Amino acid sequence: MPILSLKYHFRQPFHVPAQAAFRWCTDFGPSDGKLFSNPTRRSVRWLNEDALVMTDTTRPEGRTLRIRRLVRIYREEMAWTNTHLDGPFQHSQYWYQVVPDGPRRSHLEYTGLRLVASPRAASKKEIERLSEELRRSDSGEWRDHLAPALEREVARRPPR
Repeated sequence: MPILSLKYHFRQPFHVPAQAAFRWCTDFGPSDGKLFSNPTRRSVRWLNEDALVMTDTTRPEGRTLRIRRLVRIYREEMAWTNTHLDGPFQHSQYWYQVVPDGPRRSHLEYTGLRLVASPRAASKKEIERLSEELRRSDSGEWRDHLAPALEREVARRPPR
C-alpha cells in the first residue's frame, strides 16, 4: 500500500506577545482537549523538561480513536515538534514556531508533514489537493478555536 507524503504550511497571527503565545502553546495538559472542535480526552506524560508523550482519545464519526504523540520543545527557538507514534497518521510530524511581530503581536509558523496510507498511488495534482484540504482544516482549527482561546486566556493572565 503506497504511503502519500502530504506537506502543507500556514501562518496564524496572534494578538499577544511571542513569549506569552509560546508559553500558552507549550503548556500541555489534560484540559487541552476542550479546545478542539472534536471533543478530546488528553493525558500528558512529561519525559523531561523538553519532551513529553501526549495521548489523545476522541470519537470522530462515532468510533474511538487513540493517538500517542511525542512532543519535543525547543525553548530558545520558541518551537516544538509533534510526531505521531501511532494511529492513522503514524510517523507524521508537525513543526510549530512562534515568531515575534513586535512587542504585542506574534504569529505561528506551522508545517504539517502528514503520511497517509493510500490504496493506490496518487498524482501530483491529487497530492496537492489533499495537502490543501489539510492546510484548510488545520488552519481553520487554529483560526476558529485555538488562537481565540490563546488570546482570551493570555489577556486574563497577569503579566510576568
